[in-house]
Amino acid sequence: MGKDINRLNVVLAEKKLTNKSLTEKLGKDQAMVSKWCTNTTQPSLEMLMKIAKVLEVEVNDLLRNDVVNEEN
Repeated sequence: MGKDINRLNVVLAEKKLTNKSLTEKLGKDQAMVSKWCTNTTQPSLEMLMKIAKVLEVEVNDLLRNDVVNEEN
């Protein structure tokens, strides 16, 4: 595959949300959320659980690194 898919970005796009909206919902610094979305740093497990709750997804949905292409 060669390219890491950032699951947080994928989930945000699916939910039609932005980094800024996630920042506001979590009460975190926008620079930190941006780093999570660019794979510069990773959130702690505790923060990952908060993100999942805010986005109404399972933690596993934020960790999953497989991309399934059902069209082929």
